[in-house]
Amino acid sequence: METAVIAVIGTLLGSMVTHVLQGRTSDRASEFSRAERLRQERISAYSAFAGALVDYRRGQNDRWYRARESPGTAAAEDSRIDSYRLRSGAHQALIRVQLVCDDAQALALAVSAFDVTNCMHEAVDEEDRSQRSELARETLSEFIGAAAPGVR
Repeated sequence: METAVIAVIGTLLGSMVTHVLQGRTSDRASEFSRAERLRQERISAYSAFAGALVDYRRGQNDRWYRARESPGTAAAEDSRIDSYRLRSGAHQALIRVQLVCDDAQALALAVSAFDVTNCMHEAVDEEDRSQRSELARETLSEFIGAAAPGVR
């Protein structure tokens, strides 16, 4: 009789230990899956932001050139309107970055890159436009450098 009781207790203990270990394994697998989904979402958001900002920078350069070469023309107006559309896309991408990024430095650089790009069309001459364009490119590169370790 004692042997049967010991066997039942051993079986129950084994079942409890198995249950606890399986629970821990399941929790770890869930956490890993969640972390991987977040990493993939960050990669997607950061890439979309970089692409949108590159396009916006191009649009801002185009807007500046059209305004200088042929002010008041349909081409200049189309370029200005296109820059607004590109700004909207870049701003939407920035919001997405703000939702998934938990690195304060990377967030500040993302906002700075958007702001610098947003002011490019205000350049007073070619040298100023060139400097602003380069600063926008450099600030975006700094954002990418700051954000990259969080997705590796």
